[in-house]
Amino acid sequence: MGSPDLAIRRMTEADLALALDWAEAEGWNPGLNDAECFYAADPDGFFVGEAGGEPVGSISAVRYDERFSFLGLFIVKPDFRGRGFGLQLWRAAMRHLGERNVGLDGVVAQQGNYKKSGFKLAFRNIRFKGEGGGVDLGGATDLSSARFEDVLQYDAAVFPARRAAFLQRWIEQPHAASLGVMVQRRLRGYGVLRPCRSGCKIGPLFADDAQVAERLFLALKARAAGGPIFLDVPEVNPDAVALAERYRMTPVFETARMYTKDAPCAPMERCFGVATFELG
Repeated sequence: MGSPDLAIRRMTEADLALALDWAEAEGWNPGLNDAECFYAADPDGFFVGEAGGEPVGSISAVRYDERFSFLGLFIVKPDFRGRGFGLQLWRAAMRHLGERNVGLDGVVAQQGNYKKSGFKLAFRNIRFKGEGGGVDLGGATDLSSARFEDVLQYDAAVFPARRAAFLQRWIEQPHAASLGVMVQRRLRGYGVLRPCRSGCKIGPLFADDAQVAERLFLALKARAAGGPIFLDVPEVNPDAVALAERYRMTPVFETARMYTKDAPCAPMERCFGVATFELG
């Protein structure tokens, strides 16, 4: 794939770690274990562009199943912008995804370009920043007490596809906290707190209702004492926005969630925080 100016190939996991370093330079604050978790989602879904043998750009095109996919990590190093490399990476990723519905979380400045490429705005995601610590109200337990199949089924009821390989790595990643709320042996919500280059992020935060979400949020927040926390909230869930605001979190960034086809029929009232802007 590619042109005489840009050679495009699939990434190794080491390449993905480099792309996440670029993401840090862009201010995206990736997680410390994101490379391993992301790569598990679709090892064939990450591409690097090289100019003269030097890696200069990246894009991810993760295929969750035959119907749904997600695009992210779309970066060209600053010194190599304006040469058409981004367009070549974009086209390679879209070819890879085929006829699937493609989702992305695009920066606001690029919404117009994504619309020209056939993407339609579904809603905004708002990144809120707050302080870790505080009181754990109890009621949330380590997610290892639940069967993985139950966690997977709960996740797939909120996210548009089953993502077993990703989810297994995500909830078991080092130095993270993965918690659930169980009522009569039924999982009513779960959340993950993961360490990032700066502070920690909570995501996903999925729950049956606002009360369960708050209990999970406070339990995860309490485990991040002494540093900042971030929560990426879908604006279409007013209870999620209210939760962030109630604990004095402030907006620091936003993205446009867009799809090439209609937005999936996901129950957004149960989504209080997305897992990651890169993979959905």
